[in-house]
Amino acid sequence: GNFPIGFKIWNTANHVTFKGTVSDVYDENGDYFTQKTFTAIEKKDFINKWVSKYKVESDFIGFLAGTNGNDFQQNGIVYILNEKEQMANPRGIRISSKNLIQSSIYYAVRRTIKQTWLNDRDQFLYPNDGWKKDRTFQNDCLVFTLFHGQNRISSKQGTNYWIPFTEQEVDAREKFESNFMTQFVKGKIKTDGSGIDLFSVVLEPKPEYRDRYVSKPALKFSKEASEVFDAGRSLWKYYHQQPNCNVNASLYDIREHFQGRSDRGQMNSKSDDLTYVKLITELRSKLKLLADKITPKVYEYGFLKN
Repeated sequence: GNFPIGFKIWNTANHVTFKGTVSDVYDENGDYFTQKTFTAIEKKDFINKWVSKYKVESDFIGFLAGTNGNDFQQNGIVYILNEKEQMANPRGIRISSKNLIQSSIYYAVRRTIKQTWLNDRDQFLYPNDGWKKDRTFQNDCLVFTLFHGQNRISSKQGTNYWIPFTEQEVDAREKFESNFMTQFVKGKIKTDGSGIDLFSVVLEPKPEYRDRYVSKPALKFSKEASEVFDAGRSLWKYYHQQPNCNVNASLYDIREHFQGRSDRGQMNSKSDDLTYVKLITELRSKLKLLADKITPKVYEYGFLKN
C-alpha cells in the first residue's frame, strides 16, 4: 500500500503512559530510509479543534469543506465551495470576512505539503500563537487559497466573491457582480471579532502636528505572493479576451472553459489552447514557490511536528 506499516513489540507488563517513539524506516526494497517520530496526541490538540473556534453565522462568501479529518490521507476532501449544500455529507465551516484569514491558513496548511507514503498518517495539530503576529504568513496563505486548484468556487453556483482582480486589471467588458475580494485585499473590509486584524493601520506622527496622526496600510505581500498575483492576472486577462467569456468567472470556471469535461462529467486535465496551457503552467509554478515559502512556517507554528 501507499502508506507505512509499523511492526512493534510491547511489554504489557510495564504500565506507563505512551508519549512517543522514534522508529527506523525502510523502503520497499528493505533498505534503510530514515527515522520517523511518532507522538501521542490528545483529541483537543488537532487542527480541526482549532479552526472550529472561528465558525461564523452570517455574511457567507463560501464553504471550507473537509474539517472532519486531521491527517494527510484526508487532505483530498479539503476544498472550497460556494455552499455546503453542494456536498452530500457536508462537514466544514462557512467562510466570511470574519474568518477568511483563518480559513485560508487552514486550507494552505493542509494543501502546501505533498502527501507521501511516509507522512500519510501524520496529524495536523492545534498551532501555537506565532501565526497571529505573522502578517506575511497570513497573506501568503490567503493568496495560496485564492489561486489553488481545489478552490472550487464557481459563478454557476452563486455569486463569486473570490475574484482577486478589479475589472480594470483584467480588461473585463462588464462590471463584476462582486468586488468583495479586491476590497478585502485593499483593507476596506475589516476582519471583525476574530482576534486579529490583518489590515490594521500603523499610526505615525506628522511632524507639524503633535496631536494628529496619519494612517498607513500595513498589508504587504511577499515577493512570492505578488508573483502569483501577476501570473493569475495574465490568465484572467487572457480569459476575458474570449468572445464567450463569463465576466464573473472564477479560477475554477476559467479552467473548465479551457479544459472542458469528459463524458463522465470530470474536468479534463489538458487543454488544446497552448496560450492557456502556458499561462496556467506559470501560475502553478509560482504557486509551488509560494507553497515552499509557507512550508517552514507550518512546522514553526506547530501545525505539524517534525
